[in-house]
Order: sequence, then structure tokens, then C-alpha cells
Amino acid sequence: MAAWPKLSQFYRHLPWPGGLSARLLLLTALFVTLAELLILGPALASYEERWLSDRVRAAELASLAVEAAPAGVVSDEMAGELLEGAGVVLVAVQRDGIRRLLLAAPRMERAPELVDLRNRNPAAALAAPFRTLSPFGPRMLRVVAQPQFRRADFVEIVVSDTPLRRDLINYLLGLLGVTAFIAVVAGVFIYLTLNLFLVRPIRKITESMERFAADPENPAARLALSGRRDEIGRAESELSRMQDELATALQSKARLAALGEAVAKINHDLRNMLTSAQMASERLAGSGDPRVTKALPRLERALDRAVRLAEDVLAYGRSEEPAPESRVVALAPAVEAAGEDAGLTSEGHPLVLSIPEGFAVNADADHLHRILVNLFRNARQAMEAAGAGEVRLTAVLNGADAQIEVADQGPGVSPKAQAKLFQPFSSSARPGGAGLGLSIARELARANGGDLELRSSDARGAVFALRLPAAAA
Repeated sequence: MAAWPKLSQFYRHLPWPGGLSARLLLLTALFVTLAELLILGPALASYEERWLSDRVRAAELASLAVEAAPAGVVSDEMAGELLEGAGVVLVAVQRDGIRRLLLAAPRMERAPELVDLRNRNPAAALAAPFRTLSPFGPRMLRVVAQPQFRRADFVEIVVSDTPLRRDLINYLLGLLGVTAFIAVVAGVFIYLTLNLFLVRPIRKITESMERFAADPENPAARLALSGRRDEIGRAESELSRMQDELATALQSKARLAALGEAVAKINHDLRNMLTSAQMASERLAGSGDPRVTKALPRLERALDRAVRLAEDVLAYGRSEEPAPESRVVALAPAVEAAGEDAGLTSEGHPLVLSIPEGFAVNADADHLHRILVNLFRNARQAMEAAGAGEVRLTAVLNGADAQIEVADQGPGVSPKAQAKLFQPFSSSARPGGAGLGLSIARELARANGGDLELRSSDARGAVFALRLPAAAA
């Protein structure tokens, strides 16, 4: 397994052609040629063994002519013709343990090499043709084989490997030519088949991806399904589905961008109108009319809700929150400041703290303030609808985390609202609320390495659990 990454790296650094079709054609030709070369050795070995067997049979027939002659003896001229016709220089036959030399040429300069065709080692048979083709000069081969045309223990011949080398070279050249032809023909057919069933569909998918990336709003850039049921068909279906989803998401993003721009303009105009309304309310406060004095708090609360709604919508409409700048934040002062901004007072709805001395968290101070203000404001507004009540904050260590619980004494969160509590624009249960506070608070908590969840909710109130990384005092 360790060699596979090296092989993959070697493959990537090869000077391959750029297109998949060219690579496929090249690899097909290479593999077909390799397959043909693998059978080259056995083919040459088989040819050499067949060539030697033919010489043995010819010599065996020549020996029959010798035995048929008067007294079993032929003239030197006849013996030379028989040896030349058989292509050998010696013929001997052993029968009943007695070896008889039937035909022989003049004495040889060196002893021949033995080739026993009766029981030949496969490895030696595969190596024999390459030894015959080696440029180490001619050899004499002593070949022993079973007789076919007579009763004997074996037939023995001696033959020069010079004609064998010549015939073997001619056979090798012909075999290489056939191999090259088969490689080309098979490569072309395999290439055309794979190109039709694989390369062209993949090219079609790639071109569709390029067209869609260039103009995702153009319906003509979508991929036309071929209806195939194999892996290519599944890839086409998944790509078509992703293109549809991406096109829908891009359309929604464009609409949201236009909506965000419109909301920004509306917020700008709304702030101007709210400023005018606040100035008018200040002038009304000095009128001394008891009816105006009675209605003025309601007007101020309505103006405050309108301002908060505009600020929350714009805050959520940002592409992303700034990255938190984590540092050690003492929890008690941060909680007291957030309680004041959320309107928790001893005269109305007091904030009761249970924080160990020196308790601190590792978080962005601004993010922590926004999280706590959202939780405290929601708790105060819930209790205002139910009457009096207090907000309790408890902080404990849980390993490397700080567990902070915020409990109110309101009516609790309804089961219907709990299902979409942290989804934007859907969790607000009070009039004028945008449903963004808890969504933004959870997003900020997770950005600081923690989380926010609803721990419990019933008729006695709701408990929210905030988890943040703890820090040393």
C-alpha cells in the first residue's frame, strides 16, 4: 500500500497529453501492446520446441531409410543427403538399452548442449529462445525426444542452432508485426467504444458545467439528461439537480440583495421619521395635558420598538458577523451592563445574580454583551406580559466550559414557538418583534466557541443555557 502514493505521484508527473481522449487512446495502445509482449516469450518457446521436434521427426524418418538399406549401411553420399534433408548432423536411436549411431557427420569441435524434449523445465523452455537469439556465436544442440514412427527408447539428434536462430528471428519479426497490428486495431476499437460511452458523456457534463458557471441564469446552460441508468446517468441527474438548486439559490440571493438594499433605504428614511416623531413627543411632553402625558409612554415604547426592529433587520442582513476578538471578560460586570441596557431595574424587573467571585469567560466582549442583552430583553418582555417577576442568572464551571443559565418568571415559550425558536423571522411571539434576537444570539455564541439553547420552559418561566469557553479569573 505504501507504493501506491509513489505510483500515483509518478503518474501525475508523466508528460501526458492534455485531453482525456488522447490519454485514453495512448493508454489503450500501451496496455494492448503490453498484453501482446507478455505472450511473446511463450510464443517463441513454443516455436523453438516445435522447430526442434520437426527436426527430430525428419531425422527419425531418415533413420528408417538407413535400417531399410542392405545390411543397415548406406554410402557416405547417401548419408550426407539424408542428414542434409533432415537438417541435422547426427542421428542415433536407443532401443532396449542399446544406443546405435545411424547417421553422423564429421567429428564436431565441441560437445553439444543437451535439450531433452521428453521432460523439459518450463523456465528453461521460456529462456531457451532468448539464448538462441543471443549474439554468442553458433551452438550445437543435442536433442533427445520420444520416437513417433518406430519402437525405441528415444531418438537423439545433433543440430546446429544457426538455422534455428534465422527462423526464430523471422518468426519474431512477424510476431511483432502482428502484435503491432492487433494493438492498433484493438486500441482503435476500444478507444472508439470508450469515447462513445464515457468520454463524450463526461465532456457533455463538463461543457454544461462551464456554460452554467458562465451564465447560471440562462436555461440553455442547464444539462439535458440522456436517460441513462448507469453511473453517468446518475452523475447527470445529480448535476441537473444541483444546477436547479443553485439557480434557485442565486435567484433568492439576488432577491435578498435587492430586499436588503430596499430595507437599508427604508431604514434611513425611517430613522428620519422617527427622529421627527421623537422631537414631536418631547414637545408634547411639555404641554401639560394629562391625556397627552398618559398616552406618551405608549408612544415612546412604540418608537423604541420601531428603532429596534430596524436595527435587528439590518444587523441580520449583514453577509457575516465580524470575527470575534476573544479575550478574558469578567462575567459579573458584563452581566450588570447588559441588564441596564435591557431595562432590568430593581423598581421593575430586577436581575438576580449567582456568579462565583472572579468568574470569567473567554469571548468577544461586544458579542457577549449583545447575547446577554437579547436574553435579558426577551425575559423582561415576557414578564411584562405576565406581570411582575425577576430574572435570575446563574454561572457555574463545567470542565473547560462556563455554563450560564438565564431564567425568567414569564409564561414560558409555547410548544409551537419552540419548534422554530432559533429560526430568523419566525420565533417572535410578541407584537412588533422581528424574531431575530435569539437567532443572532445563537450565531454569536457559536462564533465564540459555545452555544445557546432552551434548557426548559413551563408555566413558571423559561430557562436559556449559554455555553462559552471558561477563562481564569
